[in-house]
Amino acid sequence: MRADRLVATLLFLQTRGRVTVAELAAELETSERTARRDLEALAASGVPVYSQRGRGGGWSLVGGARTDLTGLTADEIRALFLVAGPLSTTPESRTALRKLVRALPSTLRSGAEAASRAQVADGTDWSRSPVAAQGSHLDALRRAVVDGIQIRLGYARPGSPADERTVHPLGLASKAGAEYLVADTDRGPRIFRLSRITHVEPTGEPVARPDGFDLAEAWRSLAARMEDRMLAATVHARAEAGAETVLRGLFGGRLCIGQSLPNGQMEIEVDGPSPEVVAAQLAGLGRRVEVLAPPEARQRLAALAGELAGIYGPPPGGEMARTGTPAHNESGGVQREPGHQVGSGPRVLDGE
Repeated sequence: MRADRLVATLLFLQTRGRVTVAELAAELETSERTARRDLEALAASGVPVYSQRGRGGGWSLVGGARTDLTGLTADEIRALFLVAGPLSTTPESRTALRKLVRALPSTLRSGAEAASRAQVADGTDWSRSPVAAQGSHLDALRRAVVDGIQIRLGYARPGSPADERTVHPLGLASKAGAEYLVADTDRGPRIFRLSRITHVEPTGEPVARPDGFDLAEAWRSLAARMEDRMLAATVHARAEAGAETVLRGLFGGRLCIGQSLPNGQMEIEVDGPSPEVVAAQLAGLGRRVEVLAPPEARQRLAALAGELAGIYGPPPGGEMARTGTPAHNESGGVQREPGHQVGSGPRVLDGE
């Protein structure tokens, strides 16, 4: 701590030019006695600092001497503040950035301050639900990883009650906006999504780190296993050409568009964890998509149709309800249900 304080004292001196003991004590949150001892220690160590008594006096660096302790270029400073600015949610991080700004030469300071204000972090999703709850355990997990301390972890999988286990935290990873803990367990390395962690309790026992452990390599291996499970099944279907935008919004890289068919439809393949899950995701598109295989996907859609009919009753009468084909009016146009709008169907909103 003494070395950190001396560095901070020197940075404060070179930024302000001349400071009083009281100003330095307030900046470093120490007593005036401690601040004076630190200034004297700098002078004793050979730093060209001197004091001037009387009105307007204080401590200064001889000849305005400067020491560039940051060693950062303008581009590096902007990159640092662009990343750290929106994440400065703790008092420690805000204090660190404030001290770094004061340590920068005046020519670089305005760019750093502008970069720190260039982004904003919103802790809610588009339904106004908080998504930053995982941050309540993030600091504790970071400390456990850095200090190498085992933790008792409360974890709740979707649809299951929370359980507790003791794990060896090895690192943190971020993927698609979600944070994960990489930890060693009695069943080998595992990843835990932070939003599902219910509590974190350090045990005081040291982490047993595997020999030659590399976090990036471990994450790639664990993520690949997870992706294999999430893409274990492929559903084959045909869809209206106009449904492509909605399909891409729903499935992204899990969607493969095949050849166009003579009737204006297109062949598609969708990957997912199981045929039943993919079928349920496609159900909202109604007759715009017809699932062809595997049989499990078609059976799931039939079961869903039966469940919905049991709740809401059969669809209204008419040719469309019986055959799935739009009825035509006498002029040759498509006869639509009252209130139906051309091109209506599932929509993907910006930001979803």
